[in-house]
Amino acid sequence: MHEMGIISGVVGSVEQVARNYKASHISKITLRVGEMTEAIEDALQFAFEVCSQENDLISDCALEVIMVSPKSHCVLCDTYFEHDRFHMLCPTCGMPGTLVQGKELDIASIDIDVEE
Repeated sequence: MHEMGIISGVVGSVEQVARNYKASHISKITLRVGEMTEAIEDALQFAFEVCSQENDLISDCALEVIMVSPKSHCVLCDTYFEHDRFHMLCPTCGMPGTLVQGKELDIASIDIDVEE
């Protein structure tokens, strides 16, 4: 399950940000995950639950996962089109498109509580 590796990396990055801002707690993490990464949202949530049990900084932290649909560009006819993971042919001319969206794996936002 590569979702555990993804979440482990996210938690490490978030912990670094928290240290930089002297955060006492992280209340919410929002991820943007492209469907072409083949990450499964439920598996990401489960991996996050496992990781957060052992980490006071993210205990009771909410994880929001925004799944990003694939989108490609056809350089032949300059058409942008959305598609599923398996069908990347341009609906206008039938040529394969170049993926421009759908492989994201970004930390979109982190809500932190800072001690004053």
